[in-house]
Order: sequence, then C-alpha cells, then structure tokens
Amino acid sequence: MTAAASRHAGPGRDARERARPMASALLGRIMLINGLVFAAGLTFLAVSPATISSPVLLTEVPVLAAGLALMLGANALLLRRGLAPLTALTALMERVDLLRPSARCTEPGGGELGALVGTFNAMLDRLEAERSTSSAHALAAQEAERQRIARELHDEIGQSLTVVLLGLKRGVDRAPEDLREDLRTVQETVRASLDEVRRIARRLRPGVLDDLGLRAAMNALMSEFSEVSGVPVTRLLDARLPGLGGEAELVIYRIAQEGLTNVARHARASRVEVSLRAEGEGAVVLRIADDGRGGPIREGTGVRGMRERALLIGADLTIGERPGGGTEVRLTVPAPGPARAVPSSSREAT
Repeated sequence: MTAAASRHAGPGRDARERARPMASALLGRIMLINGLVFAAGLTFLAVSPATISSPVLLTEVPVLAAGLALMLGANALLLRRGLAPLTALTALMERVDLLRPSARCTEPGGGELGALVGTFNAMLDRLEAERSTSSAHALAAQEAERQRIARELHDEIGQSLTVVLLGLKRGVDRAPEDLREDLRTVQETVRASLDEVRRIARRLRPGVLDDLGLRAAMNALMSEFSEVSGVPVTRLLDARLPGLGGEAELVIYRIAQEGLTNVARHARASRVEVSLRAEGEGAVVLRIADDGRGGPIREGTGVRGMRERALLIGADLTIGERPGGGTEVRLTVPAPGPARAVPSSSREAT
C-alpha cells in the first residue's frame, strides 16, 4: 500500500474502530431498557394476586393484554427518551448547508449518544473551516487574476488604443476633405472601445477602492450602474464607518457589484436603493433593494459566490423578497473594532 493510500485508509480505519464500541454501548443501552421493562413486568406479576390458568380463560385475556400494552408503552417511552438526540441529529443533517452556517446539535449529558453528537458537531466545524479556507484561496487567486487582467487591459490594450487614437487624429488633420468624415467615424469607434476597455478594467479591479476608499468606490459603482442600465439609484451612504479592513471592504464592494448586476439582468426594476450604514455595536450593513418583479430566488453561480465571500469575513447574507415587491439583498458585516460616532447619512439620487 502506498503512503497516500495508507493516509486515506488510516482515518477511516480509526473511525470504524471508534464506532464499534459506540454501537456496542448503544445496543447495550437498548437491551438494558428492555430488560428493565420486562423485569418490572415480571416482578409485578409475581407479587400481584393475578393468576393465569392453563388453558387461559377469557376473563384473563384483558389482564394479559393490558399488561402487554403497559410494558410496550413503557418500553417505547424509555427508548424515545433515550434516543431523542438521534432525532435532533437527523433534523440537523437534513438542513446542513456549508454556505449557511447552522446551529450545532445540543450534546446530551454523556454516553455514546453524546459522543456521537459531539463527533458530528466537530465534523461540521471541520468542514466549514475547510470550506472557508478553500474558498479564501480560490477567491484570492481570482482577485489576483482579475488584477493581472485589469493591469494588462489598461497598460497594453489601453495604451495601444490610445496610440491608434492619436494617429487617427493626425490622419484626420492631414486627410483630404472627402475622407475626414470616415476617419472621424473610425476615431469615435476607437474612442468608444477605449472607454469600454477602461470600464472593464475598473470592474475587474476597482482602483478607486484602494485609492479613495469604500464610499468613493460605491459611488462610482452606482454611477456606472445607472449610466449603463438607465435605472436610477437612491444612495444612503454613511459618511463615516467603523474600520473594516481591506478584505471586508473588497467583499462589500464585490457583493454590491454582483447585486446590482443581478438587478440589471433579471429584476426589470425601475428604481434601486443602496444603503451602507453602521448599525448596532459596530456592525456595517449593506442593503440593496429594488422594486422589480421579485419571485423565488434561484441561487446560481453569482449568488453562491456572494455567500462564499460573506463567509470569508464572518458576515451574514440574506436574499429574499420584499413585502411590497422586488428583492432585497442584506449583508451584515461585523466590525473588528469599536464603532465610531456616525453622522447623518448622505442622501442623493442618480
């Protein structure tokens, strides 16, 4: 057996070896409960004045039936109480979703069932930690690739188009009158392409986020969204927010970007409201609400990416229908430091 195979086989063998005494202890508990019930029934029959004839008389059948029903009822009650942690464990298994951290099952006082529940809780902790770590590596690689592509678009293609644009300008100045209109048309096409390249580069890596901060980046994002989609955005952005750190700010920006993209693609909204405010004890809440068609939320790649990003910073993300129609995305980010005084929000519409 290879070293890799032995590593994979080792944990499985250890788990089976730990499971055997646990199963034996559970079997022993069930047998003990049954034995106690039957021993209690036998003791009651031994000390009671009841007698059983041979053959059994019809008047004795109800007594036997009542005794049997009592023993079965007591057995069922004791087994249900003893195995109740398994019911809670099964319910938890059915609703586990690694993208939505769930509450852990309450561990019973001790014994083999307590060990089983504790092992399952530990497994969930380990799976969520591994999922968070793998998502962090994947998203970090994605951001690095975005930055590389944005830099190449800006430095290579952007500069090349700029050179072409300058060359066309010189050509327009020296061209005969009958060719100038055609050259101006080509010039405008190249200028539009250059603007599109710059816009794509900004979407891939928002330099304004690094240079001017989250609030300026959010304003630029919403202005671009309104310009491209034609949907006005009402902004409620706190002028000062608790310190969040670069990673949390990038997560907020990316989730806002994905949320607005979903509005433009699917919502058919006439208005969007975006707020970024400090609430509670230092928490920062991003809210994106539209008045579109709403309906059931189908979680595709974009929404799952939003949930993965939220998990990276321990944030809570909820996506659902608004009472008056439309969809609301709400991201609650816990702030690492104490909250500062927050002035009134700036309100503006584009």
